[in-house]
Amino acid sequence: MSEPAIIKESPDVPLEISVGAIPEDDRVWVPQAPGVFFRPLLINTITGQWCNLLKVTRSGIVSRHRHPGIVVGYVIKGQWKYDEHEWTAHQGGFVYEPPGEIHTLRVPDDCSEMVTFFNITGAMIYVDEEGRQIGYEDALTKLDMCREHYANVGLGADYVDQFRR
Repeated sequence: MSEPAIIKESPDVPLEISVGAIPEDDRVWVPQAPGVFFRPLLINTITGQWCNLLKVTRSGIVSRHRHPGIVVGYVIKGQWKYDEHEWTAHQGGFVYEPPGEIHTLRVPDDCSEMVTFFNITGAMIYVDEEGRQIGYEDALTKLDMCREHYANVGLGADYVDQFRR
């Protein structure tokens, strides 16, 4: 009978991530648009996946966009909806978004702050009312946004590296 094989960790395998999702330091929130911020939790530059918290501190339209991959979300605080659907995502609610669908994220007037966890596979493609592309985000552009913001607020551009895999 042979001895069981000893499995060693490969130096090529990135370490796990465990962080407090809601940061104590507000500088961790990266501004994305007026009243719209994200907090990175995972930015996978190999697979193109990223996980973050989206915080919106104003009502109204946040963005009109689509994704080539699936997106799942969990509402931590507040509420939001897509103009194209009848449902509203409330605190404690889970959302699944199929690939390719165009939707317009809106925070209602009676909501002063919304925080949602999103797990995004692939890109986020911003579109106008006719469905024409007007912007683009992916794991690499998110990484760049974080680097610039963290350098500007004194955390250091490399602060984001703890979330990169």
